[in-house]
Amino acid sequence: MIRRTFLHAATLCFLAAVAIPASGRAATTATTTQDAQTFIQRLAHEAITTVADSQLSDAERDDHFRRLFVSSFDIPEIGRFVLSRYWRTATPDQQQNFLKLFEDINVLTWAQRFKDYHGETLETLGATKDGDRGWIVDSRITRKQGPPIPVQWRIRQSDDGSFRVVDIIVEGVSMAITYRSDYAAAMQSSGGRVDSLLAAMRKKIDQLKAAG
Repeated sequence: MIRRTFLHAATLCFLAAVAIPASGRAATTATTTQDAQTFIQRLAHEAITTVADSQLSDAERDDHFRRLFVSSFDIPEIGRFVLSRYWRTATPDQQQNFLKLFEDINVLTWAQRFKDYHGETLETLGATKDGDRGWIVDSRITRKQGPPIPVQWRIRQSDDGSFRVVDIIVEGVSMAITYRSDYAAAMQSSGGRVDSLLAAMRKKIDQLKAAG
């Protein structure tokens, strides 16, 4: 039940985090808590606008999703965290292959979940500093049925002033930690062999493409 709720809520979270142009992010500097809140709120607004664009074909929407997902999430940072200790034992080629496959799986998974959007809205509630360059933005997803879903966003500011999402915490459940647990289990089942994990990820991508 918790996992299903997490996935349902994370659908809107991903939608909310992929629809602001890169130039808009670069122009934003988080110097106050309001800046951090505004960043997330703008993401949500732009995402809903994109999803509601009936003139976009599925292929165009998926392509748009990929470009914006890649530019909005710190995929290398998340990928290194997810692969955990196996990242240090992987070769540079294996590391890059993992990041690319990790990106593909997330893009295909969440692109398919565009259809799960049913008019939810996201409201920011406040933000707190998280280290030198990080912020935690509190928000909630308001649904037509059921109580609001609390969501925390961990965002980080790069040297160029742009933001990247590094984690989403839905009802206390961390997206990054959930992924880390899933991939650790996959590595254990593959005997700790990175190449076997990569092969399993390619198979998963083929399945997602066939399902789409």
